[in-house]
Amino acid sequence: MGWFWADQENAGKSITAITPAAGARCPVMHESSSECPVIQADNEGINPLNNMPVLAASKQPGQKLDLPVDRTISSIPKSPDSSEFWEYPSPQQMYNAMVRKGKIGNSGEVAEDAVESMVQVHNFLNEGCWQEVLEWEKPHTDESHVQPKLLKFMGKPGVLSPRARWMHLCALLFPARFSQELPFDRHDWIVLRGERKAEQQPPTFKQVRYVLDFYGGPDDENGMPTFHVDVRPALDSMDNAKDRMTRFLDRIISGPSSSSSSAP
Repeated sequence: MGWFWADQENAGKSITAITPAAGARCPVMHESSSECPVIQADNEGINPLNNMPVLAASKQPGQKLDLPVDRTISSIPKSPDSSEFWEYPSPQQMYNAMVRKGKIGNSGEVAEDAVESMVQVHNFLNEGCWQEVLEWEKPHTDESHVQPKLLKFMGKPGVLSPRARWMHLCALLFPARFSQELPFDRHDWIVLRGERKAEQQPPTFKQVRYVLDFYGGPDDENGMPTFHVDVRPALDSMDNAKDRMTRFLDRIISGPSSSSSSAP
């Protein structure tokens, strides 16, 4: 499984293509994808950092398989007030979330024995998204020498971003050049960008909103489905607009690059 820049038809977009491992299902739960990554919490209620119900870790009534309850630590750092990293949901928590959404059971979309592989792909996809964020943030990181962090995030399924609407309109006008498929999910990530006014002073952090659109792609040469993730800063500040224009011009000059990585 790997991630790489999309081909020429998507050269104008910052998209990462993900090919799941054999047997894996869709890596993002279409209606509850904002539960990734999820901080550890045991109390009931709504988590203000992702606007989602706290995930239970207990086994469900009627559940046949014993799913792992251990959680994987991501490479995504949390707030500047701590040295902790975000945690991904355990397979049991993922299972419980899908039960709540009606995706497990006789009429559900997902089999119990597919949950563990879903979690692996789900985690790998988020790691790829964070690497895309780091690429966008690299010019600022090189200047400040302060690594960015992920403050909070929110899933917005069914809420089309302006770019997704524009790309869909282009597809209607030029169907031979653009895909008419709409994103099946969207995330908004609030990233903390480090700034340093003087070398001796501690850094400050500026909140930068990123938009992530998730698309389904064609099957690869092995018949496995692929997914495309369009990651970019939101057009809600002059700095973000400048970053996007710089990236656009760089890619016109140098062309899309490619790289690969293996899933754990």
